Amino acid sequence: MSKEPSRVTVQPIRLFGDPVLRTPADPVVDFDAELRRLVADLTDTMREQNGAGLAAPQLGVSLRVFTFDVDDVLGHLINPVLEFPDEEEQDGPEGCLSIPGLYFDTKRRQNVIAKGFSSFGDPMQIVGTGLMARCVQHETDHLDGVLFLDRLDPQGRKEAMKAIRQAEWYDEAAPPTVKLSPHISDPFGLGR
Repeated sequence: MSKEPSRVTVQPIRLFGDPVLRTPADPVVDFDAELRRLVADLTDTMREQNGAGLAAPQLGVSLRVFTFDVDDVLGHLINPVLEFPDEEEQDGPEGCLSIPGLYFDTKRRQNVIAKGFSSFGDPMQIVGTGLMARCVQHETDHLDGVLFLDRLDPQGRKEAMKAIRQAEWYDEAAPPTVKLSPHISDPFGLGR
């Protein structure tokens, strides 16, 4: 009896300039085996790239799903909705697997409560602070077609775009755009 080879689920990551990264993702409605395969692909790809998180649009799949691996906590969340229990902020370096090798100081909320579902459709909640809060906000932004660069102040964005244009992976044929997060009323999510 021959054993089937295990499925390699590491997928190519879409890079800055790919239109899928700027398109709001669709809510998940089918919690089926295909969705669980997507979660496995996201997890394997994220871990292969040593990422803290990865959203489905980064693999070219326009669904509201992301995985995370922060402080030895590995998981996923589907159809996330964020709540902020306070006004506390953090400011520090942030990067993205779709903008490889570049990090820029980015303001985020210090604490977050993310509600959503497991890949089986069970309700879930993540209460995050610090790096986990940053990751959850970053990945949820991806699901809204927002990149962390959009959260930079104008000077920071200008410096980031200069660095991106100098990166060897940058594609001049894919014009950059700036978008603001629709799930927070102020553009930087600072609650001011």
